[in-house]
Amino acid sequence: MKIVFMGTPEFAVPSLSILVESGYEVVAVVTAQDSYGGRGGKQLLQSAVKQYAVAQGLLVLQPEKLRAPEFIKKLASLQADVFIVVAFRMLPEIVWNMPPLGTFNLHGSLLPKYRGAAPINHAIMQGETITGVTSFRLSHEIDTGDILLKAELPIEPDDTAGTLHDKMKELGAQVILKTVKTLESGTYEFILQDHSTATPAPKIFHHTCQIDFNQPVQEVYNFVRGLSPYPTAWCVIDDTEIKIIQASWHHDVDSLQPGTIVTDQKKNLRIKCQNGYLSLEKVKPASKKVLTTNEYLNGHQIENLKVIRLETAM
Repeated sequence: MKIVFMGTPEFAVPSLSILVESGYEVVAVVTAQDSYGGRGGKQLLQSAVKQYAVAQGLLVLQPEKLRAPEFIKKLASLQADVFIVVAFRMLPEIVWNMPPLGTFNLHGSLLPKYRGAAPINHAIMQGETITGVTSFRLSHEIDTGDILLKAELPIEPDDTAGTLHDKMKELGAQVILKTVKTLESGTYEFILQDHSTATPAPKIFHHTCQIDFNQPVQEVYNFVRGLSPYPTAWCVIDDTEIKIIQASWHHDVDSLQPGTIVTDQKKNLRIKCQNGYLSLEKVKPASKKVLTTNEYLNGHQIENLKVIRLETAM
């Protein structure tokens, strides 16, 4: 079976690796173009997928435009049986409709739940205890294609978007391998998605990461861990944006208003939510490195019982 693999970030590398190591013929890898970054933005960086593909001696294609005639011609000449997509761009129909077995995408949720660009983040933010991955055949509408395989994954109470991402990329690799084996067998049935039960997982922007402490404390906690370590939930303390990397929480029904800071100005920093407190453990002030709460308070004294500015952002 000839496979064209499409992906860019580190999340996609285990899926490509497991196909290569299982002896499948990956005739090409399609990934993002190199871009400048690093210190001073002067270093030309390759995607994680490209780095792996080059190390394995695989053909790498990096089209600027997926509809470009030269790219389409090259893709067709490979005569692949199937395209496998993990964390890549939206494909035009002329691409995903090309291989005889179709194009299959790995999605980081149990479709039709959490369709969209940020399924891992949104699952945690919504307090889910179970998530998973889905392989499905691409169609015209995003994340709506017929499902081939699913695999569940528990979300632990202390999971963050980062830890769940790392678990999911390994599970996803197993599902991709099983997907290819299933297609190779020729014996399979698709499951149609129930569109009435679909939930969105839209792209996350900086302004939507601002914490609203008027919310119940566990919802605020889920919001923080669902955005950690990136793009990171934040609030404003003493006119400075503070990103909250790690936190804990507890219920409390005292009379302090949401947004009130309670601190010993040494090691403990809590912010009142609707029905409890969010305890900050690791923070990142603007333009500074990640600090423990103790390190942060050593360098910045905060008035006890100060009420920070609240925004309705969640």
